[in-house]
Amino acid sequence: MKCTAIVLAAGKGSRMQSSVQKQFMLLDGFPLLFYCLRTLEQSMVDEIVLVTEENAMEYCQKEIVEKYQFHKTDRIVCGGSERYLSVYHGLCAVEDSDIVLIHDGARPFVTNEMIERTIHAAIQHGSGIAAVPAKDTVKIVNEEQFAVQTPPRERVWMMQTPQTFPYKDIRLAYERVIRQQVKNITDDGMVLEYAFQKPVKIVEGSYSNLKVTTPEDMETASVLCKKIFKK
Repeated sequence: MKCTAIVLAAGKGSRMQSSVQKQFMLLDGFPLLFYCLRTLEQSMVDEIVLVTEENAMEYCQKEIVEKYQFHKTDRIVCGGSERYLSVYHGLCAVEDSDIVLIHDGARPFVTNEMIERTIHAAIQHGSGIAAVPAKDTVKIVNEEQFAVQTPPRERVWMMQTPQTFPYKDIRLAYERVIRQQVKNITDDGMVLEYAFQKPVKIVEGSYSNLKVTTPEDMETASVLCKKIFKK
């Protein structure tokens, strides 16, 4: 089966408080985006579609794809104004694939094992979402921010990426959600849940698979980078 990875690198990263987009900030000498692309390059994924802002497409081609010889990254497309639109633009660029894996470019420490787990789950169950159990107790609050419910912690998982699906299913689900102008889409599993009322399969992610969003995250990522890659 052919598998395509869609890597999202179109975010502005306003919470990073930097003039440089977070996916291009240097983490131990390499752009943040470099790390997940390198892992995907070495994985069972067949090809990579990179989604970024229009004004960053040439930079990505020359300073990342060509510089680091990422041969599987054969398409760079322009993202949308929101994450779910960027995913859809990536899906529209996919050709003849059976499985699509969607990953945030700001998660540098995805592993081959995680990629394989989500792909196998997508083949077997129709979806594979990387996630980790919540470490803290979670409260559901009302509009006045009073706690109204405390779900059992062992049932609460924190969603990550990659999130992997049969291509035809997730493409149809995204088209349905966009057509119906559904709001507050925060991950790809939600799209499948909304479009088909179908539960998604959760697989083991990693607490190291953090999404770099703030300056504090970048400091944590630097420590993890040295530990993971033994620099």
